[in-house]
Amino acid sequence: MAWPDFFVIGAPKAGSTALHAALTAHPELFLSKVKEPKFFLTDGPPPTRGGPGDAQTYREHVWRPADYQALFDGAPAGTLRGEATPFYLHDRDAQLRIQRTVPHAKLIAVLRDPVERAHSNWAHLRSAGLEPLRDVVEACEAEPKRVAAGYAAFWQYVGLGRYGEQIQHLYKLFPEDQVLLLRYRDIRDDADATLQRICAFLGVSTGVITSIPRENVTTHVDDTPAARALQQVLRGGAWIGRHMPRQARGLASRPLLNVLQREKRPRQPLTPEQRAALLPYFADDVTLLQEITGNDYADWLR
Repeated sequence: MAWPDFFVIGAPKAGSTALHAALTAHPELFLSKVKEPKFFLTDGPPPTRGGPGDAQTYREHVWRPADYQALFDGAPAGTLRGEATPFYLHDRDAQLRIQRTVPHAKLIAVLRDPVERAHSNWAHLRSAGLEPLRDVVEACEAEPKRVAAGYAAFWQYVGLGRYGEQIQHLYKLFPEDQVLLLRYRDIRDDADATLQRICAFLGVSTGVITSIPRENVTTHVDDTPAARALQQVLRGGAWIGRHMPRQARGLASRPLLNVLQREKRPRQPLTPEQRAALLPYFADDVTLLQEITGNDYADWLR
């Protein structure tokens, strides 16, 4: 049975796409060509309801066991198989499914300042035209209603960043020596040393890969009447196109996204007021994370 030997399990908007691309270049590793197959998020077909764009995302889940295992059929003999689905860290049931299926698996989690992660997550959905709320603080306040309405996990700007609770559950299922915790800033600022840590953790040759590409970078979208009109059209198209083939949806939405993201400006920083408003969502959980791991994350509390 072709199950993975390792997983990049989280967190979303913490560099998992770039890390997947970097690890793919190692000859002793084989990562699925489908990044984020999401297999362990369900026991069967994915849900059918959710927020804008969720129906399309659910249709991309590789949820049939035979289809999932086929992702690793091309692995050369002796290589380690892996995949990257950053929602596994947040999803407690996914953690359980992984433990029951491949209890020997090694897990890599990249943690990012949860306030910055939430803002990047919100900006990502804004730049995709899907997030109607124009302020990240307002969007976080709306999270409980969205969860109750069945929105997909990527809309949980707060929930996805409460790593203390997630790691606490993970450590009940896996020995700590099977889990590698990294910081997003290490991927960004010291890619070479971070990759050597990962290779040593996985038990493959070090010094083979030394750089991590920039991938899935969030584009800033100005809050203008024209941008709001485009976003409204894209959200409407997401509802209408939920039954369309992926290629057809892409052909229909790409010209609008090109206009919306035409300036290619990086995500604008949080204001001090926004950070002060969001920090209380995470302060107790950061303290828990420090207690569980023995690592220092005090800079996230400032």
